[in-house]
Amino acid sequence: MKDWSAARVAAAAEARIVAAGPAGVVGGPRRVVIDSRTVAAGDLFVGLAGANTDGGRFFDDALAAGAWGVLGTSSHLERVAAAPAGVLLAAENPLLALGMLARAWRRELAASVVAITGSTGKTSTKDILAALLAPALTTIASPLNRNTEIGVPLAILAAPPGTQALVLELAMRGTGQIAELTAICEPDVGVIVNVGPAHLELLGSLEAIAAAKGELLDGLAAGATAVVPAREPLLDRFLRADLEIVRFGDGGEVRVLSAVPEGVTIALGDQRVTLEPGFRSAHLLSDLCAALAAARALGVVPSGSLDVAFSGLRGDRLSLPGGVLVVNDCYNANPMSMRAALEELALTAPGRRVAVIGDMLELGAREERRYHRELGQQAQAAGVALLITVGSRAAWAGESFRGGEHLHARDAIEAASLLRPRLAPGDTVLVKGSRGVALERVAEELGRG
Repeated sequence: MKDWSAARVAAAAEARIVAAGPAGVVGGPRRVVIDSRTVAAGDLFVGLAGANTDGGRFFDDALAAGAWGVLGTSSHLERVAAAPAGVLLAAENPLLALGMLARAWRRELAASVVAITGSTGKTSTKDILAALLAPALTTIASPLNRNTEIGVPLAILAAPPGTQALVLELAMRGTGQIAELTAICEPDVGVIVNVGPAHLELLGSLEAIAAAKGELLDGLAAGATAVVPAREPLLDRFLRADLEIVRFGDGGEVRVLSAVPEGVTIALGDQRVTLEPGFRSAHLLSDLCAALAAARALGVVPSGSLDVAFSGLRGDRLSLPGGVLVVNDCYNANPMSMRAALEELALTAPGRRVAVIGDMLELGAREERRYHRELGQQAQAAGVALLITVGSRAAWAGESFRGGEHLHARDAIEAASLLRPRLAPGDTVLVKGSRGVALERVAEELGRG
């Protein structure tokens, strides 16, 4: 937005100019930030109210750091020094203003936008799609966990001029949130990776979860492309006649035909595409199909080698002495992703299989015992020889596990201390649980030796 005037920024955000700043403030901001500690010269600082503090309290600090301007409520702007060093923009709801500013920038970019949601695998699908598009289009993908009502606008606003493809991840923690994010990013392609029992505690049923994901399809403009699982009847009622519908997975037009060491062959409608990805697990191949469907909608049909940089804590591999491999897959967990991770462990571990699993949160009191007990049975079916459970809910998985040795730990540090003396050469260790359990500490402790 460097070329945007203060008036244009204000109009896009539906904000009011309180002060235009000194004569030296020309053009628009170079970037938009919400953390006053990161403000640099030329930034627009948006003061958002958080759980612990209100960003509007730091307007003077931001301006002193060289901010192009600040955007926030009038009450905070009144406390700014009488001769402000930058542009002051007032908005009754700064978060809403941030979203409107992002939508205006999305339109200015004229990039093709792909929005991805799902109960599990949306980040992996985003990473795969970015890798598929990058050789053909100038592609920007939302970084880290910028998938919320704050993160999505920031991801859009960080896209530079000249961006041709913008790949965004949309998170959901309640009814109406996907609709809100869809209205901001106005996708050309909407991808729903799957519908599963994540956030059951919040939404109560799979039907309600499907409805929340379906908000993405509801928000697509006529003529847009909807990419959906081939066998997911819960989404059928959202598939409008004015959308281009592409189904992926078994029974869909985009599906895996063969997966051998030499490559993966995928049916892409009437075409056959052969790729050489660095993965063969079933859940990632499903994500690959979804990503390929989205890429084709943007006119990109790739082939050959595919190098994907997956986001952190999603299958990170740590090699330890003795040929021990730790798979650090603890960014989050739900019944679908846990099952997929255990299936991959069974398929890929050359030696003994070890699993450190933590609580799966947000399943609701009615369902959490059942899903955790099923998890213990899945670990047994995967041939896990040593299972370490972490947390009160994961203990239920231990109760149903009959495959080998089971130990229980109160936290990640105790789990690491139990695991370390029991590791044997050639072990493959899966570490997975919900973020609230902080199981990444297991890998950190083991890495210290």
